[in-house]
Amino acid sequence: MRMLFMTVLTIFSISVMAQDTAKQNKKQSKKQIEKPMYTCPMHANVLSDKPGKCPKCGMDLVKKEKKSVVYTCPMHAEITSNKPGKCPKCGMELKAKKEK
Repeated sequence: MRMLFMTVLTIFSISVMAQDTAKQNKKQSKKQIEKPMYTCPMHANVLSDKPGKCPKCGMDLVKKEKKSVVYTCPMHAEITSNKPGKCPKCGMELKAKKEK
């Protein structure tokens, strides 16, 4: 009986630790997503997490605009959503369509 209790306690502890790790990873990735990025108008491959000068040409780095994603139904263009899902009319998967 004691062995069963220890096994259940161990499994529960591992599960709690895994959930905490997943929450921490989600917080870190959210911070990375929210962080503004800067790029050179002439060299799009130059990226920085803070304003400054382009190392290639010396131009000021500009804040990179985030593009929002809109999801729409391939059969019903009037159906739009800001997250993936299914069309309420036909049940098809909504497809991503990038917008500015």
